[in-house]
Amino acid sequence: MVKLDIISDPICPWCYIGKTNLDRALEQIPDHPFQIEWHPFQLNPDMPAEGMDRREYLERKFGGKEGAVRAYAPIVEMAEKVGLKIDFEGMKRTPNTINAHRLIHWAGIEGRQTFIVHRLFEAYFRDARDIGDVEVLADIADSCEMDAGVVTKLLSSDADIEGIRNRDAHSREMGVNSVPTFIIDNKHAVPGAQPAELWTKVIGEIMEQIEAAE
Repeated sequence: MVKLDIISDPICPWCYIGKTNLDRALEQIPDHPFQIEWHPFQLNPDMPAEGMDRREYLERKFGGKEGAVRAYAPIVEMAEKVGLKIDFEGMKRTPNTINAHRLIHWAGIEGRQTFIVHRLFEAYFRDARDIGDVEVLADIADSCEMDAGVVTKLLSSDADIEGIRNRDAHSREMGVNSVPTFIIDNKHAVPGAQPAELWTKVIGEIMEQIEAAE
């Protein structure tokens, strides 16, 4: 197996698009060699714990409504191109994602990490749910056959918060300054939402190298 580390934030639309493209490549090559692990990166590490009004956040970040529209135009275009429905109008809050990252971490322990990541993306972008809300996160956990009661109890504590922040800091120290970032076999960094065709090519080359080494 070849390790594929994915550094991501569940409120990052390019991460959602990037995962969709990767998934399509993996579907084409079901015997792919990748062993996938997701890693935390907060786009807004200073976001208040309760999150904030999304319109206010966007206008503050992009210097007004027109700036926000310009910034999101390529995202809307690419989402449509890959067939993703994103309910930007329905999103009312931009959450702090520390709890979502904790849930992803715990899902990894149970071997359900990619399922949880997928449901977090769907909940936020498709269903316009607040993935900073503990009840929403517990519901997502339950939908992926995790114990919602245990997750709720953990989220009410400080469990693994420091670890998530340290891992985020480690990625930044390695030079990661945007997401998604894919790291192949601890050697090659692939930044951005790459097309499925690129992943198909990469997987094919890796499989050829593995066969040649046997």
